[in-house]
Amino acid sequence: MAPRPHSPGAGRSPRTLWLLAVLAVIGVAGFTALGIWQLERRLWKLDLISQVERRSHAAPVPLPKPEDWPRINAGDDAYRRVKVSGTFLHDRETLVQAVTELGPGFWVLTPLRTEEGRTVLINRGFVPPERRDPATRPAGNPPGKVQIVGLLRITEPHGGFLRANDPAADRWHSRDVAAIAAARGLEGAAPFFVDADATPNPGGWPVGGLTVVTFRNSHMVYALTWFTLALMVAAAALFVAREEWRLRKSTLDLPDASAKPVPPDRHSFAAPDR
Repeated sequence: MAPRPHSPGAGRSPRTLWLLAVLAVIGVAGFTALGIWQLERRLWKLDLISQVERRSHAAPVPLPKPEDWPRINAGDDAYRRVKVSGTFLHDRETLVQAVTELGPGFWVLTPLRTEEGRTVLINRGFVPPERRDPATRPAGNPPGKVQIVGLLRITEPHGGFLRANDPAADRWHSRDVAAIAAARGLEGAAPFFVDADATPNPGGWPVGGLTVVTFRNSHMVYALTWFTLALMVAAAALFVAREEWRLRKSTLDLPDASAKPVPPDRHSFAAPDR
């Protein structure tokens, strides 16, 4: 018997099925690729975390030299433990809004003039709002030469979340080194800053050593999400294929209404009942 032409009751048209198949292949391949990419990102993040852990707990090294400043970057230098000696310029300190484990308040960023004549911003630590005025913590502003050990940090331009820095009003929401240096007239300042460690300051303020070294690592969750979407697309494609097969099989099993009935044989006769 010759195959019957496609009819609306016999499932989707071949063109539609081809389009659905192509979309399913693209969807499965695309979602799977995204999942694999997230796994690769996870390995990169774990390696970065391991590197930062080693840097932040290593013996302190001297501050990078000016000729090395253009090559400073987050991947290779952030949270490196460094040491530097010099004299604080307390009259040019900057307060940057902060929220820490001690509550809301401010970071105290003070320029340090090194023995070589360089200038680097030191985040000396946290002070609460009632200690924002330097006059309330005079013992914490020592004169003369000091030595600082801390973590090298990368500048934070563009302000904080939904809050831009306002140098004209002296309101700071992030540690934007270039903007702070310009506002305080610090020529040739290092393009990074240093978070001082937990060594106590005279008088107890500022409180250093509050650097939070954490990295968000949700790549496994993202990978599982993409892989799940790939499986869902594959399952949907299999469901459509199964339904199409069922519809076509049921259509083929139906009697052909267009076929003509076979006429009875004229020479045949029925035996009489006895």
